[in-house]
Amino acid sequence: MDALAEMLRAIKVDSAIYLNGVFSEPWCLASPGGTRLAPVFGSSGHIIIYHLLCEGRAYCEIDGLERVNLEPGDLIALPHGHEHRMGGGSGAAPLSVEKELPGILSRGLELLTVGGSGQSAKFICGYLACDPHLSQSFLGGLPPVIRLNIRDDVSGQWLENSLRFSVTQAVTDPGAAEMLTRLSEVFFVETLRRFQRELPPEQTGWLAGARDPGVGKALTLMHHRHAHPWTVAELAREVGLSRTVLTERFRRYLEESPMAYLVRWRLRLGARALTTTTQSVAQVAFDVGYESEAAFNRAFKREYGLPPARYRRDPVGVRTS
Repeated sequence: MDALAEMLRAIKVDSAIYLNGVFSEPWCLASPGGTRLAPVFGSSGHIIIYHLLCEGRAYCEIDGLERVNLEPGDLIALPHGHEHRMGGGSGAAPLSVEKELPGILSRGLELLTVGGSGQSAKFICGYLACDPHLSQSFLGGLPPVIRLNIRDDVSGQWLENSLRFSVTQAVTDPGAAEMLTRLSEVFFVETLRRFQRELPPEQTGWLAGARDPGVGKALTLMHHRHAHPWTVAELAREVGLSRTVLTERFRRYLEESPMAYLVRWRLRLGARALTTTTQSVAQVAFDVGYESEAAFNRAFKREYGLPPARYRRDPVGVRTS
């Protein structure tokens, strides 16, 4: 298992397809940010929206950024949950997705038709929900919009065809919904891997670091065995680098040392456990890698501004890293 797989396992990804639509020019849909969409999807997590253009042409706009024009086979994802507009042609007043989405979701994946009488664009749209705190590391360095075409190799074509077939089946076969959920997760993960492979050499951030052989292996080890008493020396030995080189590469991609990253990750795991389980603070401390409750309390308060017990009672509005 690699660093990306370990990260996605930890942040407990929940993915689903929510829209199967044909949009005829002129048309325009306005989507709010992920924070406002989360309750509509029945989630409290961070929401990443993605749109796959199967046929036709369209565009995506985020205020302050250049319009992104889409071609068949293009997938566009918004990893930070920005408000955006999707459309085709000109002159259409934006239709609020936030207002229409409850009705759309109630219809399942029945084909939705919107727009005028011009050229049509067929979309399949999905979302990825993940832990809002743990996903911060993973999302670091990603741009507001990711656009790539999945039709340039056999595996991408197979994924798209499988997804389209499953969406069609789900309209008449409720039993296909579970398969579609799993397939949508595979689809998005493979998209992330494809994006990761295409990152330029100078790119920084978590995905770029995970692609680096040394940093990626170190991340895999720390995520897979986060409670192990790692030292820089042991990590460096495991990945076949000197301590200096490993630290330099970590700082280049993630802007912190391996040990600082590990501490931050442990505390984020601790914060999630405090708000999602009834484990004692001492047990949480032990599970995330601290030898004593007192040491965990000190580190947690430095990071979150409150001791663990108070954070558990009222995590809303607490400073997050």
